[in-house]
Amino acid sequence: MKKICFLMMMLLFSVAMVDTGSNQLCAKTKLEKLRSKQYKAKIKELKKEGWHLDSSSKSLEVELLEHYEQLKDNNNQEIVGVSKGKSTNVMRQVAFNNAVNYYAGQAASLVKGRVTSDVFSDGSDESAITEFDKFYSAYERLVCAEIKEGTIKESFSVKRKSGEIYEYQTYFIMNEDKALQARKRAMQRAFEETKMAQRYADMVSKFVNEAFSTDLSSAAER
Repeated sequence: MKKICFLMMMLLFSVAMVDTGSNQLCAKTKLEKLRSKQYKAKIKELKKEGWHLDSSSKSLEVELLEHYEQLKDNNNQEIVGVSKGKSTNVMRQVAFNNAVNYYAGQAASLVKGRVTSDVFSDGSDESAITEFDKFYSAYERLVCAEIKEGTIKESFSVKRKSGEIYEYQTYFIMNEDKALQARKRAMQRAFEETKMAQRYADMVSKFVNEAFSTDLSSAAER
């Protein structure tokens, strides 16, 4: 009897494992189909809007495919920096700066939003609010500086003619693990620079450590 029960348990376990494997395979297949659909839609959009690759020996299809391949890693996020002008080198640098500034601004806004809603919802502590305003400004500036140091990586760039100038877009990959370390360094430097009260340190650190889930797909020109 015990042997029969054991065999039944093993059979049920095997069936459960097969079902789990089957579900995972179905989910993976569905995800791949969605990625393929996204890829085709993006290629169609770029070509329809007249965008062409800049400074690449590869085709647009290959560049975008390799870009999306990097985004399969859940730690990687996309940021698009934009610019306008006549010089490719200048436009590329401006696009880079815009992407970095956008990310830093969103990082600071995230912390500010959490602090405002969780700590100062009644607006009662004016001195502390002023203290935090100085911190937000310093934090944004320092995140920007830290992110530039190897955290954001250019994937590919496209441009199109617009009258006498070009419109330019650079697609970047941001690794969240590296970005988190950059935000932590920026936070510590901002604490030191603004001499923020130590009693707020643990709370702010918790907000900075949160996964950065803000949509980063379109960094507006600043």
